[in-house]
Amino acid sequence: MPSPEEVPVFVLCGGLGTRLGEAGARMPKPLVEIGDRPLLAHLIECYSRFGYRRFILCAGHRAEVLAAYFLLLPGLVDDFTVDLASGTVTHHPTRPALEAAITVAHTGARAGTGARIARACARYLGEAEHFAVTYGDGLTDADLGAELAFHLRHGAIGTVLAVNPPSQFGHLEIDGDRVVRFAEKPPGARGWINGGFFLFHRRFLRYLREEADCVLERDPLERLAADGELRVFRHGGFWSCVDTPRDRARLHALCESGAPPWRW
Repeated sequence: MPSPEEVPVFVLCGGLGTRLGEAGARMPKPLVEIGDRPLLAHLIECYSRFGYRRFILCAGHRAEVLAAYFLLLPGLVDDFTVDLASGTVTHHPTRPALEAAITVAHTGARAGTGARIARACARYLGEAEHFAVTYGDGLTDADLGAELAFHLRHGAIGTVLAVNPPSQFGHLEIDGDRVVRFAEKPPGARGWINGGFFLFHRRFLRYLREEADCVLERDPLERLAADGELRVFRHGGFWSCVDTPRDRARLHALCESGAPPWRW
């Protein structure tokens, strides 16, 4: 049975981020800052906590920004010395290093999510029997180690994290023209949705194509479900995506509180 460190995580980082406004136009959405670091750094920590170590970033929109960030990261977070005569650089770590190996895979500026995964897997899946896939704009406090154990037990090709977030809109109970109760709609009132944080056996590659029009959430997952090969791992705790400036502001406030729920 593979351990988390043997399961590569493919992170979809190529979306346009149009609903994030100026921030989404300037950089890949996963690099938008939440608190004191990019959203992607929080996401990698979510996985690293459970022993995942290898991350393949499926780059597209503003891929050069994503590549530059990770190439320059040691100098961005640590002190360093440059010997101008020799050109050598010596780093002086000022914080514990995250145990993660990052690969930036250029998967095309306009490729669909399924095509990005297919292209990156063709280059970097190697001999791994199972792999994880997630969106680069979501955070959760789900036990991703327990999800892997569940995935390996049931034996089907795929597993998806199902989440049940509360509505962002206030819920009104009305009697005639009178509001009798106003409340945020609680979890459980809206049903389960796709929260990302997938796990797949490598047999899933048969459902993917490298052509740019291959979208993960359409034909590949629809056929996988129709074939009875997709299982659900339910999570009733914290989950959030960052689609809009309002989403970003909410997560930023949680981070500034000092105890963001996705950090155990």
